[in-house]
Amino acid sequence: MAREFEGLRAEILGSYTARSLPDLTSASHHLTTLTNLVKDVSDAVLFRATDTDPGLDFGPVILAYAEAAEPAGHALASYTEAFAQLGFLRRFQESPPTPDLQDARRAAFGVSQDGLDVAVDRLQETFVSLRRSSDRIDGTPPRMLAALSRSSVPANSIYRIPATAPAPQPTRLAFTPEPRHAR
Repeated sequence: MAREFEGLRAEILGSYTARSLPDLTSASHHLTTLTNLVKDVSDAVLFRATDTDPGLDFGPVILAYAEAAEPAGHALASYTEAFAQLGFLRRFQESPPTPDLQDARRAAFGVSQDGLDVAVDRLQETFVSLRRSSDRIDGTPPRMLAALSRSSVPANSIYRIPATAPAPQPTRLAFTPEPRHAR
């Protein structure tokens, strides 16, 4: 799920610049995707909170998704504000320019830029939150690690092969001379 948030963040970031905004069609797709991701976070909590299997402890997973819901919700709110301004700009794009309308367009453009920037930042927070939680929760079984070490590991694997520690070598102090062997 973290990768999905990061993918949407990259997509939104690529859709606007300092001088342009995304078109309303792209913005609608982004908003739909973001809404579905926030729903998926909520559904993940709901699914685990209603599971009554006494042998499973979903507490850490529930906490991870619940913590990610906050920045994801803020991203949704910020993007929705920007979306409203994009609608305003679309509505009056063909209107004759008057001083008041030009001021309103500049203000809407600025509010849209700010909303998109905040949404992108909050999506990054969501990604980082989910990723850190995933790393903290991921307790890969030793048998799985052994199997992965003998096979190719897919790039999208959640299992991480631990780094091999360097071979233990005797520690020699800098001031200790080399040992001499007597006959």
